[in-house]
Amino acid sequence: MSFRHGYYAGWRGTEYEASPDGLQIRLYSAGPVDGFAEAAPGRFVRVVPVAEVEHLSYVNTFCTWQGEPFVVLGEHETWLRLEYTGGKAPVAERLGLETFDRGVYQAWAPRTEVADLREETV
Repeated sequence: MSFRHGYYAGWRGTEYEASPDGLQIRLYSAGPVDGFAEAAPGRFVRVVPVAEVEHLSYVNTFCTWQGEPFVVLGEHETWLRLEYTGGKAPVAERLGLETFDRGVYQAWAPRTEVADLREETV
């Protein structure tokens, strides 16, 4: 199961991972697509004008773990990389979260322990 986190853009009826850059949008695909160039193995890119994009949105996947709120940043096998969104340092310490940056706490959690997975699009 994949989780979305970041920008996504609709272009020619398909949604792609995206990266806005001024008046252009970089679109990314995991497989070959006509007009996309291979940037790295399994990573293809195409730059299009903003005017050609059907929609641009930012997607987060939220969840709860050990009764606290998190955003899902990624996954590896049966583990999810989570970032705490509750804003309470004592709770982060109690959960044994890693300090990623000042006030930013993350952890790897077993997928089976994560509940209430939901996407929110801005």
